[in-house]
Amino acid sequence: MAEETGESAIFSAARGDETVCLLREDGAFPIRSHVLYEGVRFPLGVVSAGIAVLAFLPDREIDQFLATHDLTETYGQTHAEPEIRRRLEKTRQCGWSLNAGHIVPGSWGMAATVFGPGERPVGALTLTGIETRMGAERQPALGALLLKSAHTLSSELQRSRKMKER
Repeated sequence: MAEETGESAIFSAARGDETVCLLREDGAFPIRSHVLYEGVRFPLGVVSAGIAVLAFLPDREIDQFLATHDLTETYGQTHAEPEIRRRLEKTRQCGWSLNAGHIVPGSWGMAATVFGPGERPVGALTLTGIETRMGAERQPALGALLLKSAHTLSSELQRSRKMKER
């Protein structure tokens, strides 16, 4: 993805109530966003990976998470429950999430959910870049690439799990 888009491509794994960035590959475009780097953790619902994972959890788990986590204390009003729920709904509609500079102005991210056994979200693939490279005109192509790549990784994870069970 990094090579194809020029942006930074990232895999984050879901761990409890957060995502942790495990792998980052930078593309050729010379300006990069460094909000996500290997080892950094964010609560679900914060960066695009956390939005993508939270969006595809069962509604009961989403409600419980939002009832027990006030994301505004650390991340501001753009992370109030109604805003998070709006982003979750949009993610469910189009299949990929968008973080339009909610952590660092001008630093955008898009992510697609990676599913494991039982179609449970286990992580997300993310593309990050600067606002001018992630605008509305480019989002459909980036979103399609994210969805295709996340589907491929999800299929591989599920196939690997089935082979281990044999």
